[in-house]
Amino acid sequence: MKPQDKIAIDNLRMEGKSAGDISIALNLSINTVRSHIRRHPDIPGTRRCMTCGVFVAQPMGRREKKFCSDKCRNLWWNSHPEAINKKAYYTLVCEECGKEFESYGNNRRKYCCRACYLIARRAKSV
Repeated sequence: MKPQDKIAIDNLRMEGKSAGDISIALNLSINTVRSHIRRHPDIPGTRRCMTCGVFVAQPMGRREKKFCSDKCRNLWWNSHPEAINKKAYYTLVCEECGKEFESYGNNRRKYCCRACYLIARRAKSV
């Protein structure tokens, strides 16, 4: 098999073609194509999508892509909420009722809920 045949097989695999389709397109034996796929299961410069397993081409000089589309990314994160790394939890005290509450992402909140905010606002206006 020629080096350009190997590159062509990898390119057709990235397009989602099967071994049979590749052998017909390149006029090679199906066993030759299957042997190449078995010996080289991963295509250099690609990664498989974490949801559907499709090959995802990796852009040079950028962060590694893990998903083939937004749909796959949303499906995976919605089914794996434990993998979300939430570091920005703050424990605060409500200025109106004195109750302790947790705030995510905002360490300057003053009130635990909208009702406490409205009570404090009415008290200031009177």
